[in-house]
Order: sequence, then C-alpha cells, then structure tokens
Amino acid sequence: MFLANAMMRRMFRVAVTVLIGLPAARSATAADTQRTVVMVSVDGLAAFYRDDPQAEMPTIRALADAGAWGRMKASTPTVTWPNHTTLVTGVKPARHGVVGNDYYDRDQRRRVALILDPEFDKEQIIKVPTVYDVAKSKGLTTAAVRWPASRNAKSLDWQMPEVGSNELLHKYTTTAIIKECQAAGVWADGEPTSSGGRDLYIVSDETATRVFKHILHSHRPNLALLHVIHVDHTEHVSGPRSPEAYAAIRAADEQVREIWELLKRDFAGQATLVIVSDHGFSPIEHTILPNVTLRDAGLVEVQDKNVTGGAVHVVVQGGSALVYVLDRPRRAEIVETIKRKFTGSTGIGKVVGPGQLHDHGVAEPTDDPHAPDMILFASEGYAFAETATGTAAMIDESKRRGTHGHDENLPNLHATFVAWGAGIKPGTQLGLFDNTDVAPTIAALLGLSMGETDGKPLAAALEK
Repeated sequence: MFLANAMMRRMFRVAVTVLIGLPAARSATAADTQRTVVMVSVDGLAAFYRDDPQAEMPTIRALADAGAWGRMKASTPTVTWPNHTTLVTGVKPARHGVVGNDYYDRDQRRRVALILDPEFDKEQIIKVPTVYDVAKSKGLTTAAVRWPASRNAKSLDWQMPEVGSNELLHKYTTTAIIKECQAAGVWADGEPTSSGGRDLYIVSDETATRVFKHILHSHRPNLALLHVIHVDHTEHVSGPRSPEAYAAIRAADEQVREIWELLKRDFAGQATLVIVSDHGFSPIEHTILPNVTLRDAGLVEVQDKNVTGGAVHVVVQGGSALVYVLDRPRRAEIVETIKRKFTGSTGIGKVVGPGQLHDHGVAEPTDDPHAPDMILFASEGYAFAETATGTAAMIDESKRRGTHGHDENLPNLHATFVAWGAGIKPGTQLGLFDNTDVAPTIAALLGLSMGETDGKPLAAALEK
C-alpha cells in the first residue's frame, strides 16, 4: 500500500510538472496572432546620425529613448539588396544568396541586376526562409511595401514591390491594394517622384508611406515591412551630413512619426515598431578606376569606355569591387597579380582573396556561382567606378557626394536599430551587434523561431 501510494504521488508530481510546463513550451513556439510587428527601413540612415545635433529626427530619438537602441554591423557588401535580405533572414549573403545589388554570371558572361528586382521573383534569389515566410507558415498575415528582393513573394498577403517600371509595379502589387488605394486617393498613377538623375523609383516615400498606413489600418497584418529610400538617394548626390541629407532625414522622421501615431491609435498595447537601416555612409572625394589597372595588366579588354572581355570582370558596389576571375585555369596566377597590383595602392583599404571571403560573410565561388573570387575594399573617402579609359587609375572629384559598400567594420558604415512597443524593454542600450540578429528578434516578438540563423534574438531588449 505504501509503495502504491508513493508511486501514485510520483506520478502526480510528474503530471503536474508536465501540465505546468505546457503553457511555457507552447508560448515559445506558437505564433501570437494578437501581436503586430512593423519594421521600417530608412535606407542609408547611418548610426552616427543618432548623436548628430544637426540631424532632426525627434521621432526616431524618442522611440530610441523609450525603447531599445543600437548600432548594427552591416553585411558585405554594405549595399541595399544584400542587407535588406539579411535583415529578414538572419543570415549572411554566403547563405541567403543575394551577393550584391548586382553580380556577374560567369556562364552567361553578363552582369545581372538585382536592384529594383527587374528579372527575378523572391523565390528565385533568396535561398533561405525569411521572417515573413515563417510568419505566414504559422498562420500570421504579412505585408511589405517596397521591400527589396520580395517581388511576387508567395508568403506576402499584401505587397507593393520595389521595382523600376510601372508595368512591373502593377503586375506584382496586390490587386486589391491598387484598387483600395486609388479609390481612397492614397495613390495615383503618374505622380511626380523625387528629383535627381539617379532616382529610378517610381513611387515616392510619401506615397509608399500612405499605402503602408492604409494596409496597416485596413488589414491589420501581424508583420509589415516598409522601405523608404530618399535619405540614401540624397546622400549619394549631396553627401552624408550635407544640408540636403539633413532635410531628407527630417522628412523620413516625419514618415516614421505618422506610422507611430497610427500604431498607438489602432494597435494600442499590441504593436512593436522597429526602425532599421541597411548601412551607413561615407563621404567621397576620390574615385578609383580598377579597370584601368586591370587593362594595363592585360587582364581586361576595352573598347571605347567599356570592358568588352578579358580574364577578369569587376562589378562595382560603391565602396567595394567584386572581382570575378573568368580564366579558371590561370585563376591562382591572376589572383596573385591582382593582389600585387592593388595591395597598398592609394585608396585601397583591403584586398580580400580566396579563402578570406567567409571572414566577411561572403561565399566562395565553389559554394555559390554568383559569388566573386575576390573583393577590393576602398578606404573611406574613396569609391570605385567601372570606367576603363584614361591613363590614371585614380581621379579627383571636387563635387561632394557619398556612397557605401565599404568594409562592414568601418564605424561610419554602421547602421541604425531602434525598437519600441510591446515586448521591448524600455531604456535598453544594445551597443554594436550584427544585423543578422534582427530577423530572430522579430520572430521572437511574434512567438516564432527562425530556426538555424547566423544571428540570435536580442535578449537584452526583450521583456520576459
């Protein structure tokens, strides 16, 4: 009898332990259908603006003061398409496959543009699950407005892609969103876009924000992503910390304020607002012409101003140059020649060769055929261009401008992270961390797990 009673007591304790443990186990894996996470990317908003008194961003600073703030190390190259993909996958380009804004196809002998998604749908270029894929698979609703590398994503319920033509915009924007926004006067075809020769974007930040707010208010997605681009565009034209850049930052801060006010009104106590950027910025005074050096070394063939062939092809990413060796039998010899020609040259900060690419989160060509064989990093104040004529490998430019793409370890290339709202511990200073931590953090806020990633949730910022 004593043994039977003891056994029953042990079974009772086990049962109670299991029952107590069930809610905790479920909450760690079950999606929170009452929660909304909104992430806004302000393209090019360098982390250094946080402490710049000339940068008028009262909303973003207020969110940082009331929530969590940190500086992010971007992925290589520090340009838009790879980093926006890292932000939603939690892995480096070596794993997610978006190697740059452009890459060189060795088999087809052509340069392929990824920026503005002219050719490929999301499923064709991203090799791993995104946080919106995971959210959708768990029954949550998702939205994205002008998020890079998301064209025709099957797991987005509402989307307006970041594309460069009206044809693609109408083909891939959710039909109901077009009709609803046009009926509400939120979006009209043919509206003026931001001025400037580089501006290929056919929807302004103001319109994109209005469309995004309409989706939030009318459809209440659990996860919503917005990309605003005019800060980046302005810094390219006028340089970081320029009067024009400060004006663009002020406008972006106002767009963030509009979204914050909507969340406080429509999602009281249920929303988390995350503000990120994809990279920082460097002012540029000099331009390096690597193809001139490669031409003189007999590694590229030139006609007029353009490279028409040769043993090497260079794809410039602003402050970096991706080098593709096309003469495979001579690869080792060519790599050594390039190292010798560029190492220690004026404006060259670093030459990264085979076997070193993984140190920067970039795949080797044996693992990803789109990956380069080498990377040249410019020093700050310098950028690359693909011009292949002239006698000098360097040109001076008096016009002040800026770019990015440089080594991700340079402080001026660090990006912004701010989080506020449900699930965020107020007054958190995160310091410097990798942008691979963003997707796992968003997943945790939604009661999800991203699985195996290069990053981890920002536990210091999350309320238990």
